[in-house]
Amino acid sequence: MEWEFTPQEVVKGQIVYGLADFRQGLAEEVRQNVTGDTDVFARTYHLLYDLCYALATSKDIEAHLAAYAYDPPTVEFLRELAPAMSANVEMLGAILQRQIMDRVEAGMPLESAVTEVADWHRQTVAEQPPAVH
Repeated sequence: MEWEFTPQEVVKGQIVYGLADFRQGLAEEVRQNVTGDTDVFARTYHLLYDLCYALATSKDIEAHLAAYAYDPPTVEFLRELAPAMSANVEMLGAILQRQIMDRVEAGMPLESAVTEVADWHRQTVAEQPPAVH
């Protein structure tokens, strides 16, 4: 995806760009680049979103790909797309960092803020899947 602002502007709170915005943008990007039915779209979207989230939260790519070891074509697909997803990874990381900073600035200890944002993320993603067309 491309933005008219930087991840640094999101982190600093100069631009309001949230998780729902990011997820919708990624869904649109997948829609434009993936042919197939709704199931193909949904699987591709979730694979790419999970990749972005894992890399944005500093998970090693090999550790992330190990979960797909039973499916070598998926591993190859994700390994090939990882470099192209770097801007998305950086932006998602900025969104999560801003969420953490909001909590720290409100007086929450950093460790608690990180845990709370991880919980918030997990709940948000579970409750609000992107529109699938």
